[in-house]
Amino acid sequence: MAEIAATDDGVQLYKAVLREVLERRPSGMRQRLAEALGKTRSFVSQITSPSYNTPIPPNCVETIMATCHFTDGERARFLSAYRRAHPRRLDRVDGVVGGAMRRIELTVPDLGSPKANEAFDRLVEATVDQLRRASELKGG
Repeated sequence: MAEIAATDDGVQLYKAVLREVLERRPSGMRQRLAEALGKTRSFVSQITSPSYNTPIPPNCVETIMATCHFTDGERARFLSAYRRAHPRRLDRVDGVVGGAMRRIELTVPDLGSPKANEAFDRLVEATVDQLRRASELKGG
């Protein structure tokens, strides 16, 4: 990978990683991401398009990686590019981003339809995100 000369190049690089991840996910992922972030689809378009210089806020990074189910490799590429573009931005959330997360697996009921299952999954993800945010506020 070439050395990143300017911050804008770094922003474009991590946006390219995010865009690649989204392109490999099922349709509807952009909408799910917008809902998880509490933002509009327009915001998701801005943070995924290299033609916009809109940076991704640091408090959105972990939600993006969790909602989009980044693999370990995707996570490493994204965080590397993000840190190069914004060397000090992750300092305040580094306790959570890129390290102190753990993965658990849940067995949940099949509700009988893809639409109901997807709504259930979004509810579980939103609940976990709220718990994560609450733990960040408490410093733990």
